[in-house]
This record gives sequence, C-alpha cells and structure tokens, in this order.
Amino acid sequence: QVQLVESGGGLVQPGGSLRLSCAASGFPFSNSAMSWVRQAPGKGLEWVSEMLRGSSIKNYADSVKGRFTISRDNAKNTLYLQMNSLRPEDTAVYYCAKGSKLSGEPFSRANRGQGTQVTVSA
Repeated sequence: QVQLVESGGGLVQPGGSLRLSCAASGFPFSNSAMSWVRQAPGKGLEWVSEMLRGSSIKNYADSVKGRFTISRDNAKNTLYLQMNSLRPEDTAVYYCAKGSKLSGEPFSRANRGQGTQVTVSA
C-alpha cells in the first residue's frame, strides 16, 4: 500500500523559499518514478515535477522551471521539492505522488499523500 506523508508547507512572502519533504513507504521507492503535483483553490490537479527512477532525469512544468528543484534520497525513502522565487500563483496544496506524468499514476488519489498547503502572500 502506497503511503506518502508530505511536510514543509506554510505561509511565505512572494520571492521567498520553501522546501517540501515527502516520506514514502509501502512500495519500492528507489525503483519508482516520483512526482509532485499541486491543486490551487478552485482548480484541477496540476503536475509540477518528476524524477524518474534510478536516474537523475528530472522534468518540470514550464510554470516552475528554473525556480523549483526536485530531488530524492533513496536511502531515506524521501522526496524533496525546493521552491524558490515563490509567486502568489504558486499557492496550492502540494502532493507527493508515486509515478511519472506519462504513467498517469500521480493523478490517482491512491498514489498521492494527503498534501501540504503552500500559501504565497504578502
């Protein structure tokens, strides 16, 4: 059973930074592609970034490219998202998810955590 627990969200001013963490269990983390997705108020789920399994290949949505960095520590079964130069439009609930964007897995509720709120406001 996929278990993902996000942490690190909060309130930050525009231009600020946050680092999200996701503790994973219940599946072979090191052999799994992992993603971050987000949902802004009143909007649908948006894929943000992914890190493919066993490699350093990382992909980002155009809206966050150059500002966000995804990383993972396979020894700790933990996924990270470093978010810099945050904007009000980054306000959303951020979810850690198993799978790549291409697989569609991150869009299934069963493959996501409970989420952590990120609010960017002055």
